Amino acid sequence: MKNAGLFLAVFLSLWFISCAKKDTRTPSPKKPNIVFLLADDLGYGELGSYGQNMIQTPVLDELASKGVRFTNFYAGSPICGPSRAVILTGKHSGTATIRGNIGYNPETGRFDRVALRADELTLGEMLRGAGYQTAFIGKWHLDDCHVETWAYHRGFDFAVQEQFGSCPGGIVYDEKMHWVNGKQDSIYYDQTAYDCLDEFRTDIALGYLDEVDMEEPIFLFMSYRAPHAHEKTVRNKDLYADQGWPEIERTHAAKITLLDKQVGRLLKKLEDMGILENTLIVFTSDNGAHGELGHDHTYFNSTGELRGKKRDTYEGGLRVPAIAYWEGRTMAGSVEATPFSGQDIMPTFAEVAGIEVPAQSNGVSFLPSLVGRPPTPREYLVWEFNMYGRPSTNFRQSVRIGNMKGVRYGVDSKMELYDLSQDISESVDISAQYPMLVREMEEIVLKEHLPNPHFPYGGYGAILGAE
Repeated sequence: MKNAGLFLAVFLSLWFISCAKKDTRTPSPKKPNIVFLLADDLGYGELGSYGQNMIQTPVLDELASKGVRFTNFYAGSPICGPSRAVILTGKHSGTATIRGNIGYNPETGRFDRVALRADELTLGEMLRGAGYQTAFIGKWHLDDCHVETWAYHRGFDFAVQEQFGSCPGGIVYDEKMHWVNGKQDSIYYDQTAYDCLDEFRTDIALGYLDEVDMEEPIFLFMSYRAPHAHEKTVRNKDLYADQGWPEIERTHAAKITLLDKQVGRLLKKLEDMGILENTLIVFTSDNGAHGELGHDHTYFNSTGELRGKKRDTYEGGLRVPAIAYWEGRTMAGSVEATPFSGQDIMPTFAEVAGIEVPAQSNGVSFLPSLVGRPPTPREYLVWEFNMYGRPSTNFRQSVRIGNMKGVRYGVDSKMELYDLSQDISESVDISAQYPMLVREMEEIVLKEHLPNPHFPYGGYGAILGAE
């Protein structure tokens, strides 16, 4: 375990963290670099470019003005773990192994963490196989506590991840400890030394970039903390101090603005290295806005007009901000209204890397939408979410076909139906007017549900007579 002092003295050199300096290396022509930036619980309405007028996000707003801003981009799930599983595997949440933050363990009879299966190819494994240097920094949330399921063992050459909470066997991880390349080393996050956790993680990323091979392409997955509720305080007490907001709301806003600042630092580094023009930047969130630990998600209108929040399969829990920028390729100020989802990250990055899309993926590439080509057509999007295994209310599914959105809560419950083109707030259930469409959606969620022993609900058995 390293304290802050030893971190500065030793870790900087051992694990690629170095002082800020002008980069004199010369990049070589190669496959495009890919930098994926994932916020944690950032709502659809929490960036200025998405209508926010209280919280300042100048860097991300400028990125949106120079690139493509998606208005119908969806998380793979309304909660952290399964959403990240969708991103990492390209599978939607009805087929991915992880469908809730915890799942049922048939061997122990208890609910616990579930890991990605070894045969589920990850983004890191896919891109490393294509010749990329791969790095992961931040929140993983895709393991069952065993180190072989951590990022370093799932395709990332360099991985620094947090690991917090209690695990089977009495192991308890400190949430401030960050583990390097499995358990080869560790760094302790001293919050008195940084404005926020994401500043600490960005320092690690900048150091990593100082040491990359400029002859080979880079895939960097930055898994940020903000604005998740678990970061209860930040060192920076000046931001928004003059607004008279409750402290919990001031902190929430500060986390988002500080995250924005860290994105700016990372973009500046890529520019200084001379590789920004050959780098695809994608920014999004793992799910909708949270309302946890006393934070009121309506205070800043964090979901805009959307109904629900984190854990809901209504729009407020699923629809998220998403921005893509590729210098010289994306058209400045573009707005893309085609629906896309987290499952589309893998196919997009595969196309950027010039490789085949893995057969396991349910997604489509959104690269055409970035470069001015017609978007890839799709029939529908589907979501499945299991919250702590309670089938009566906490098994949730949604389907989107065109502008029509089906939502149901609870195993075998009836599906609600909303026309998003007329009712973005999902306030008027029109299912009675479209019985055939509702039936079609019911069949889709059943067809797209792959049985999973950790999440033993599929629903619609009573309705369709299929289970």
